[in-house]
Amino acid sequence: MSKFFPFSPSEVAPGRVPGVALSVAIAVLATLGDVLERALGGTAWVEALVLAILLGAAVRLALPRPALFGPGIEFSAKYFLEIAIVLLGAGVSASALAAIGPAMLGAIALVVFCALAASYGIGRLFGLPKRMAVLVACGNAICGNSAIAATAPVIHAKSDDVASSIAFTAVLGVLTVLLLPLLVPLLGLSSTDYGVLAGMTVYAVPQVLAATAPVSVASAQVGMLVKLVRVLMLGPVVFALSLMAARAGATGRRPPLYRLVPWFIIGFLLMLAARSLGFISEPAAAAMGHASGVMTVVAMAALGLGVDLRKVMQAGARVSATVVLSLLALFALSYAMILLLRALATS
Repeated sequence: MSKFFPFSPSEVAPGRVPGVALSVAIAVLATLGDVLERALGGTAWVEALVLAILLGAAVRLALPRPALFGPGIEFSAKYFLEIAIVLLGAGVSASALAAIGPAMLGAIALVVFCALAASYGIGRLFGLPKRMAVLVACGNAICGNSAIAATAPVIHAKSDDVASSIAFTAVLGVLTVLLLPLLVPLLGLSSTDYGVLAGMTVYAVPQVLAATAPVSVASAQVGMLVKLVRVLMLGPVVFALSLMAARAGATGRRPPLYRLVPWFIIGFLLMLAARSLGFISEPAAAAMGHASGVMTVVAMAALGLGVDLRKVMQAGARVSATVVLSLLALFALSYAMILLLRALATS
């Protein structure tokens, strides 16, 4: 079936029900853990996404996956995530992008491109396989777990590589939220400057709010807008990667362009257009955003179920070093961007 469609009716078979049910059950447990964290500590430092992967991987270790669950787990990891990406488009509008201004938009795009190149180069320097280096680079430069998860099916990454990238990125993301506010007095950052820095360096959207809200409302607003633009870079990057993957694996005549575009990227852009034109109301967009979050947690649970932690730990040192150095490179690029925007504002 064409890539414009997620799956054919034949793929939704009874044999997939056990694996889907197991993935949903683990996602429910992860969500309950997230709720419990917030009730006890006021926030969830280990979000449901990460908990779902950890729980899934633990189940995979404790009880090796029987063949009965395999088809449903693979189905959940792929299609639940792709549908979630489409629904994310409803939360974005052209008016929100216009409020940022062309100079900021251009600077964000440039930093993301440079961060992608730097992170990929660091990963290859440390001996990471090409696909894993791409995963780490996308997670670092764009939006952490979501970028890794969205990029993985396009480049045909292994489950172990995806889980390793997400696990180390998640840990570093939490540390960034805790330590980033300390830089406000050290670097003499204004509320706007800090919002830009947080939006450019913190991985997940909820973590941007957690990192900026204690500083000021203005920092939170700027941070969320900058993060929004950074997340939108996922579409062009995934599209470019899909073209490169098709070219690298092509034999004979190159397939037509429309077949190289993942269906969920088309869906994301259509949702964005519908929201911008007023066809999707605010309540509907909020509901779609919630549904997207739920589906992503289920997909991450399925991803964890497909992971062999023994293989993950073998690549631990190289991945962690790559992620740390990549984040430092992103921070340096983001701070240079702030200084440049300051200079342009005063000239």
